[in-house]
Amino acid sequence: MQITSSAISLNVDDVTASANFVKQHFGFNEDMSADGFVSLSRQDAGFNLIFLQTGLKSFKPIHMRGHRADGLLIVFVVDNIDGEYERLQALCVTIITPIETESWGERYFQVKDPNGVIIQLVQWMTA
Repeated sequence: MQITSSAISLNVDDVTASANFVKQHFGFNEDMSADGFVSLSRQDAGFNLIFLQTGLKSFKPIHMRGHRADGLLIVFVVDNIDGEYERLQALCVTIITPIETESWGERYFQVKDPNGVIIQLVQWMTA
């Protein structure tokens, strides 16, 4: 098997709000969209980020159609975690977990988009 690309699809109530959030604050570009659907990418992300309208009739499996994107994290590994923290604070982005460093070297913080999707920015610190 050869994987030619990757994507993550999240059900959200307001597709436009989530798409605009990642375009404005994280530099994603809109590749395609339709009613209840938007696909975004960023060359260095390694995957497409897709937002689907919760309850979209074409969503499969059907039993998951009404579920929302919760209980997961979208994680971006960055080079300058402190700079990103300051940048997003200055833009008044909702930071739900202030910056902290774990004993194993993970320095991170978390933000929340308008639909409650959690985005975690991480930098791995070396000893």
